[in-house]
Formats: sequence, C-alpha cells, structure tokens
Amino acid sequence: MNHWIHVWIGTMMFSNVFSAHPVLDHALPNLSDYGFFAKPIKNHVPINEVLPYKIASPLFSDYSEKLRFIQVPVNETITHNEENELSFPVGTFLIKTFYYLNDARESKGERRLIETRLLKKTSSDWVAIPYIWKEDQTDAVLALAGGRKDVSWIHSDGKPMNVLYSVPNMNQCKSCHVKDNVQQPIGPKIRNLNIDFVYNQVSENQLHKWVKEGILDAFKDLSSLPRTVNYEDPHDGTLDQRARAWLDINCAHCHQRGSPAETSGLYLNLEEKDLAKLGVFKPPVAAGRGSGNRKYNIVPGRPEDSILEYRIASTDPGVMMPELNRKLVHHEGVKLIQEWIKQCQKENRS
Repeated sequence: MNHWIHVWIGTMMFSNVFSAHPVLDHALPNLSDYGFFAKPIKNHVPINEVLPYKIASPLFSDYSEKLRFIQVPVNETITHNEENELSFPVGTFLIKTFYYLNDARESKGERRLIETRLLKKTSSDWVAIPYIWKEDQTDAVLALAGGRKDVSWIHSDGKPMNVLYSVPNMNQCKSCHVKDNVQQPIGPKIRNLNIDFVYNQVSENQLHKWVKEGILDAFKDLSSLPRTVNYEDPHDGTLDQRARAWLDINCAHCHQRGSPAETSGLYLNLEEKDLAKLGVFKPPVAAGRGSGNRKYNIVPGRPEDSILEYRIASTDPGVMMPELNRKLVHHEGVKLIQEWIKQCQKENRS
C-alpha cells in the first residue's frame, strides 16, 4: 500500500479516536495554511512576523538538520524573570523543520524535507502539531498519527547512510516535552539562544535581534547572560562544558527535576552541580538489561564500565537512551562523553 495512504488512514483513525482532543482546535490540514512562509514554502522564506533562529547545541535526531522559526503575535512580547526563564505569550508558534542534505558535505546542496513540528502556546500549555512533507516537497500534511520515511544520504565522511526515520505522533511529543506536568519547549532557553545568527548576511546576537524586533523584553545587561557552548565545536568551551551541553539537550528533557525521569535521581541538566546526581558512582534505581551489568551510571576514568556510555551507544529499544527520536548512534556524541568520563579520573587525581 502507498506510503501516503498509510499516513492518511493512520491520521484519519487517530483523528476519529481523538476527535474531541483540543489539538484539533489548533491544527490546520496543511503547513501552507498557516502562512508562515512565502511560496514555494519548501524554501522556508519566512513572512508575517516569522523570525528564523537556532540554538547553541542541537538535539541529535538521526543526523537530520533543522530549520527553526518563531512567530509571536503582533503587539505581544516574550517576558523573562530573574532565573532567566522565558514566558511566551498565548498564540506563539515555534516551527521546526527536519531535513537531510542529499550530501552532508555540501551545506548549500539539494535537501529533502521530512517533517515540520509546530508548538503552539495556548492559555494552559503548548500544543504539538506534526506535519509530514509530501514527496514532491510542495507542502506538508497534518499527521497526528506520525509516520515513517525511508531516508538515504551521503554522510559527512563520504559514506552512504540510510535510516527508517520516525515522525512522532501527537502523544509521543509529550514524552519529552513535559515538565511539571505541562507540555513546553525544550530548546528555546536564554542560554541556548544567546548566540549570533546571520540575518540577511549580517551577524547579530539573537536575543538582541528579538529585543530590537519587539518580540522580547529588554535585558538589563545582555553581556552578563549565560550561554550554552556548541558541543559540536571543539574550540567552543572546555571538554566538560561541551559534554554537559550534549547531555543537557539530549537527555535532560527527561533527566531533571519535574520531568518524566525524575524518579531515577539522575539529573543531567546543565544547572546540576551535584556529582552524585550527575551519575558519578550512582547506581541505577532499577537495575536490569538497560544497565548492561554495569554498576554505576558513571565510573570516573572508565567509560567502558559506565551505564551512561552503554545506553547512549546502543540502538536496542530496551536499552538505548534517549528512548525516542533516534534509531542511529550519535558516534560523535558518544566519543565526546567517553572522553569526558575519562577526564573525570584526571580531575579527581589533581
């Protein structure tokens, strides 16, 4: 049966089951219906107060690339508090498109758009709305039930790669995006946005740009704000900062206080300072196949004995972490964490 018939049937069945679900009050049939982009929308040229942005350290999603945009309602602004937490006005859209370059070595080369995820701020929380791109790349279609796409590309090392890419369904989004029982964004934090972005060939700090555009309240001192390093750049920050940034974006959406894996006692958000909470000589709450017969989450100096390393290097659904959003091993990320765990031993001896 044709892939799009599968998607259509799945979405219709999903819509029937959840016909009263509030997400349907916010979801339009096609991505083009929102008017975020000029036609052809596959080029992602933003219009109607839509601004592009990026985050310092991105979530690994089977080597897919991402395009990010934000639309804040006219005459509304994002506010922030002393803890550098952002509060978005009702009606804000966060737009994220996942794509693959045909050849990862050619950043300006041909690309294939796979999915676009919308997060819309409502009066109570954020609503997740998934769209899957048509094969002809003319539009993306509402896909509440998610879907799968077979994707092939030339990787950065020149080797061919393939993955059966999974688009999460509406409910799966909650498994990562819930904190304190409220669905909310993961990436757009002040420290993740406090970097430069090129707007019309001019580089500018994103937070400064947002303030200038009137969508974000001004800061007393922009230069004093925290900044997450780019874990992909070996020249940006220390090994510890880069490893912590990788753990923060890939793991901390679950592994922090108030999030789904809170009961594990393993907290991997960037703000955590307690080494035991970070996993050093911390036994798992529930030992099993997922531990790989290793005793502690992190054994300083010995990644081969650390549960954390075992789980991020696995693609076994019963073992791997994160549990969703990937089928491949992030080899560069695993290597980074291995080097970090090795360095822990050196720091303990110094």
